[in-house]
Amino acid sequence: MTPTTTVRSPLRLCGRSGELAILDQLSERLRDGHGSALVISAPPGLGRSGLLRHAMVAHGELPLLHTRAVAARGLLPYSGLHALLCSAPGSLPRGAAHVTRAELTPIALLDLLRALGSRRPLLVCVDDAQAWDPDSRVALGFAARRLEPADHVAVLVTLADFSHSSGSPYGPGAQAPFGDLPQLRLGPLDTTAATELCARLTGQEADPVVREALCREAAGNPRLLTALAEQVTPDQLAGRTPLPHPLPGGEALLDAYAARTEALPAETRLLLLLAAAAHEHEPDGAGADAAVLTSAARLAGIDPDRLRAAERADVVRSDGTRVRFTHPLLRTAILRRSPAARLRAAHHLLAATLDAPHQELPHLVQRALAASVADPLLADALAAVAVEPRPYADRAVALARAADLTTDVTLRDVRFAASAEQAWHGGDPGRARALLTRVRAVPAPGRVHYVRGLLALRDGPVADARESLLTAAALLTGQDTERAADALLGAAEAAWAMGDAAGWVDALRRASAVSKVPSHGGEEGSAAGRTGPGDGPAAPKAVLGPYVEGMLAVFGGRMFQGRVLLRDCIEGALRAGDPAAVMRAGVAALVIGDVEGACRSGGRALAAVRAHGPEVQLPQALEYLAYGELRVGRHALARAHAEEGLRAAARLGQRNIATHLHAVLALTASVEGDGAICAGHAQRAAAGAGSHGLTQAATLATWAVARAELARGLPAEAAARLFPLVRRGPRRGHFAARMLAVPCLVEAAVLAGRTDEALDAVEEFTRWAADTADPLAPAQLARCRALVAPPESAADRYMEALAQHERAGGDFERARTLLLYGHWLRRRRRTREARGPLRDALVAFERCGAQAWWQRAAGELRAAGEAVADGRGNGLLDRLTPQQRRIARHVAEGATNREVALRLSVSTRTVDHHLRNVFSQLGVRSRTELARILEGSGRSR
Repeated sequence: MTPTTTVRSPLRLCGRSGELAILDQLSERLRDGHGSALVISAPPGLGRSGLLRHAMVAHGELPLLHTRAVAARGLLPYSGLHALLCSAPGSLPRGAAHVTRAELTPIALLDLLRALGSRRPLLVCVDDAQAWDPDSRVALGFAARRLEPADHVAVLVTLADFSHSSGSPYGPGAQAPFGDLPQLRLGPLDTTAATELCARLTGQEADPVVREALCREAAGNPRLLTALAEQVTPDQLAGRTPLPHPLPGGEALLDAYAARTEALPAETRLLLLLAAAAHEHEPDGAGADAAVLTSAARLAGIDPDRLRAAERADVVRSDGTRVRFTHPLLRTAILRRSPAARLRAAHHLLAATLDAPHQELPHLVQRALAASVADPLLADALAAVAVEPRPYADRAVALARAADLTTDVTLRDVRFAASAEQAWHGGDPGRARALLTRVRAVPAPGRVHYVRGLLALRDGPVADARESLLTAAALLTGQDTERAADALLGAAEAAWAMGDAAGWVDALRRASAVSKVPSHGGEEGSAAGRTGPGDGPAAPKAVLGPYVEGMLAVFGGRMFQGRVLLRDCIEGALRAGDPAAVMRAGVAALVIGDVEGACRSGGRALAAVRAHGPEVQLPQALEYLAYGELRVGRHALARAHAEEGLRAAARLGQRNIATHLHAVLALTASVEGDGAICAGHAQRAAAGAGSHGLTQAATLATWAVARAELARGLPAEAAARLFPLVRRGPRRGHFAARMLAVPCLVEAAVLAGRTDEALDAVEEFTRWAADTADPLAPAQLARCRALVAPPESAADRYMEALAQHERAGGDFERARTLLLYGHWLRRRRRTREARGPLRDALVAFERCGAQAWWQRAAGELRAAGEAVADGRGNGLLDRLTPQQRRIARHVAEGATNREVALRLSVSTRTVDHHLRNVFSQLGVRSRTELARILEGSGRSR
């Protein structure tokens, strides 16, 4: 008899919340007397058995027994259910009826399960059904298909299955008995889930770069990730010693993947090895060039059509142009199991095939992979071709291979750093970090510090980024002037994000000085370490000079001179078209208050990045454009670009940009009136800002929450939140952003009865408004003065503010002034006069989609004696907030709550909350009814 194992607290499965919810629902339905069946299929290592385990132990203790133990002991009580766990190899259980193995026909099994379910609901869990004999599979499939809900039996079956189609690698009978049952197919863990699992496996002391390397090698397979983590030594885990290449561990799992090819003909297996080897000179996910494989096959005397056997076995797929493995680990397993000599021969064959002029780089890469010893001449040839206009990913591969073949230690490290820089520009920060770990020189070359600083600037503590970039500038000055200047501009950007005005000014001054120093060459400036004249993000000198000098003049109090220089910078950047320079021009436009110019620059930068790259700049281009649109009052556009930027930042591993974008989205939500969405984005921004020192993002997030509180009629809370940002002290807000929050502070303070405390803020805002070209500043200043003015002059101040709004435009800010003016009139019992501005405010808030502000204005108008409808219109959907309508549209299109959360960059819990409110507001009970309502209203588009 197999011994009993009791599982007391099952390990939580990372990244399987949706699958676990499905199993929990199945269990609940069974408790309610409704049976069902489900087949869970996946390649090895993705967690099929873990999900089955969850189904049996999630609700309490349950002894887990193999089939023979179950058969001997009978059925086990399980929280009101019977449960059977049947694990292959073994036969189906006989159960209480004592049916013999020979008598266990499909009909007999169906009758047995029905009889057992009639006593108490029965859960049957069958693990690894593909390992059962065909007759048992047929019997189980027959019974599972014919069980009805009233039979009180649920059947869970797991299959180790690579195939996405109806076929199966285990023969025609393996999956056929279950083909028409409901299927749940597991995919690899996503990046977030894999990172979470890796953190649990490696503990707090692990180097983030090591964790990233483990996740990359595991390709989303939790069992392989676990096996790899077990093989890493403490020194390797901490980053003190380099990781081996390839990483050891998971051999048994990789053998299971490699076994997929064992039954294929020998010539087909050789073609698969060539396809796996050809991936080495291609970007990740690109696949192998089908034409190259065809040529290599003919050179080896093999019929290329032999690859079709692998396609029929679902090992690879070909669209006639590219050949891709159906699972990344299939390729890994083929490469790992091939003897070194056979693998080198495959690379030699591919190198001989790649003989056209346009194939020079892949030819050299394949030669490098075939080399068994260092080859300085081949290394120099690889470095020489890693230049524009080749894609960044190609350049990164070439430079990494060049470094592997380089004997000079210093040059080797420079080439690894250059490869990391190209990987970063190509949008692969994980590979960039992994390449930097292969640098061993102490002290490290300046280019290594430069790339580390760039990585930390986008995904790390910005204080660390600044120090790395300052170090890089010191080492690169005189050798690589463009990178030295760019490092100092990056250090200035880090200081800006930190809110360190003095550090920002110092870095800019040093950038101005360094840009005038000529380069004298050296290892880091030589052709061997440099990858082309346009491979870095350095701004043209014609734009850099006016930008630096103009910014220094503005923040040094020389406003007129600064404006002239920055306008030159803006025009020069727009003519040059360099994305980094255009984005700096957008910053310059915001500094002098030219918000329309900032939007124009942001749009131009975004267009340039989309057309020419590098992709790594896409999230920041979207951030700058969204921020400019926010400042000009186009909140819906700002939200759309910020949401796109958030997705790009997640894809490219740029958490600092994501933090800033969460702050922008919190600000748009504070206008649109969705308090839950605003709070969610603000919390994410605050979390990222706290861990990485992003003072600017923290300031904007605090302002957003305070503005949402004002919309809900909570001025005291808003004032308490904003005063620390504006006053002097350790919690003071960002030096360039805090003035933007002053109009909200003054409004909150006056409404909360703290007018005297707001006077200093009004004075400072007066000085700021005199220096900025922001068209809204005069109107906001007049409104602030009206709020703190004595009664006899307040009305004139409000009229002045409204006149300024007419010149500046912007519905939202004008509506706020109208609302405050109407409120002021009503409080002085001038209710008849108050209704006019309050009506205008109501219309303006409706036009810009500011629901909570509309509600506040409606309340004021009702208090002034005018009836206002509860909804914003007569349509049924007008009952919903803008965010609720967005969620409803996505759900009506068929998206799951999780998919909606990803699209809108919110949590699944937030989507659940809003969807419940949507159902309640519209009186619907299903997604189908919701879709019909949206279709009928004409708003489902």
